Amino acid sequence: MAAPVDRAFARRLPKIEVASVSCLPAASLPLLSAPLLSFGSSRQALHAHLTGSISRACLHDIWCAKQARHPARHIQDPLTAIPAGKVDYDIKTFFPLFSSYIYRLCNDLPSIELSTKAVLHDFQADGVVYLELRTTPRAIPEHGISKDDYIKTILDLLRMHNDDPSNTMRVFLIVSVDRRNTAVEAEDVVDLAIKYRSAGVVGVDLCGNPAKGDVRIFTDAFKRAKASGLKMTLHFAETEASATDLELQTLLSWQPDRLGHVIHVKDEFIEAIEREHIGVELCLSCNVYAKMIVGSYPDHHFGMWRHSSVPVALSTDDVGVFCSPLSEEYHLAAIHFGLSRAQLKELCQRAVDSIFTGPDERSRLARIYSEWDG
Repeated sequence: MAAPVDRAFARRLPKIEVASVSCLPAASLPLLSAPLLSFGSSRQALHAHLTGSISRACLHDIWCAKQARHPARHIQDPLTAIPAGKVDYDIKTFFPLFSSYIYRLCNDLPSIELSTKAVLHDFQADGVVYLELRTTPRAIPEHGISKDDYIKTILDLLRMHNDDPSNTMRVFLIVSVDRRNTAVEAEDVVDLAIKYRSAGVVGVDLCGNPAKGDVRIFTDAFKRAKASGLKMTLHFAETEASATDLELQTLLSWQPDRLGHVIHVKDEFIEAIEREHIGVELCLSCNVYAKMIVGSYPDHHFGMWRHSSVPVALSTDDVGVFCSPLSEEYHLAAIHFGLSRAQLKELCQRAVDSIFTGPDERSRLARIYSEWDG
């Protein structure tokens, strides 16, 4: 009789997605060495937002450092503003958490650098061996930071991580267009993605509040990104408001390589996704906690997509907010959908087909899975 899937197995499992919830100051971040891989721990992270992956503990460290320098700062302690155990953020409360709080706290180079290093540590500590981190370029004029500065700073940190032979995880960047952007701002994002393609940018993303904007204004920008050779992932049918026939037809016309969430999707669009072999990024806990689906885990559309022919990547979306690392997402999938250890490994291998880098990384991941026996 095959051994059941427990959390220890899910943590060891080779995965392509997201991170744990712990966070340490940058100076104390330990480098994980090769023996971690020998325990069979490797996953792939394909739908992970940088800012949403910052843990409460890391935000608290940043807050403490800023309070020490500027005691009069009127910003609440993250451990109070985002209480431990609170994960029930829905579409109405989720986005204001970033615009009115987290972005205000992580608003200078030291905080951006510390939080990025911490997020990388957390992903690797959860056994992730391949990560595509995504972020929207941010300009912070009060600290003299341009969008170019922001992206370059993050890419420099990713390069240092990848250059360290003791790190078992490889990480790349996806640059996001926010639905609130103008067409000109979207073109600027694509310019940055193209400019830094050789430095680690592997694709572009469409993200943001699904109740905002008209995606048609971004058509030229995304088609230019595609023509330049960049890969593309799109937040797709997250809510009923962003699942109109017109919007989904528009998004599919851009020829995306992957789609995130894919919740409110009619049969005709499911058939198109399968026909075009577009990968799907599915976020169990995020969708349940944010009430983006009706019901709970057993009702999640993962149950349908896992039987499809397309690459399926379990994802955490925003682990700092929903507090479920990727290992827990695989554990939940096993519990609620009756998956065996072998089926979980097969699910991880299936996601390799949709990564945004080339044959070298696919070969590395294939070798990891071939050598891993659980």
